[in-house]
Amino acid sequence: MEYAVDTLEKLPGKKTVWAVGVRIQSRLAETRLQPMSGFTLPNSINAITPLVGQILIELEAQREQGLIEHVYLFHNRPKTGSIYTPASQQLLPLDETWLQNLAEIQWPTQNLPEVMNSRERTLRAMVREYLFVTLFRACAESLASENASRLAAMQRAEKNIDELQQDLNRTFHRLRQSGIDEELFDVISGFEALR
Repeated sequence: MEYAVDTLEKLPGKKTVWAVGVRIQSRLAETRLQPMSGFTLPNSINAITPLVGQILIELEAQREQGLIEHVYLFHNRPKTGSIYTPASQQLLPLDETWLQNLAEIQWPTQNLPEVMNSRERTLRAMVREYLFVTLFRACAESLASENASRLAAMQRAEKNIDELQQDLNRTFHRLRQSGIDEELFDVISGFEALR
């Protein structure tokens, strides 16, 4: 969230922020960026598709009303182990560098694709699919990052519990041995006193 806030504050103009998840919404409320609307955080891979559909519907409605021009996506991307890094991407308008790189890719066959219907409808459909896939990937990466982070936290807690249990066992054995030693010394001193 801090990465998103820092990045957005550097951008000019009014910002409309959509947050996915209650924790992000509450943390955003503490900043100058107030979330306009929020979405429920997906708890499984099956819940991502409906979430992406909701976001795309809201995005299209906002664009048609002329309320938004630029769309940026912020999420966590998993790295090796339980580490994750914040990532961002400009969704709309499509990045010129990305478009140029895409245009430079060689077509894999000699048969070039042909658009049968309207080029505009085909382009819109391709952009919608691109946005869907990008949002789906971001949600999946964020979910994987969160689960990896939770797993690492549980592993650290388990290790701490094991270490604490070992310390308590050592303390118990030391105290038990001290008690046994005291009883033996009492018996020996009692025997010596009787002699």
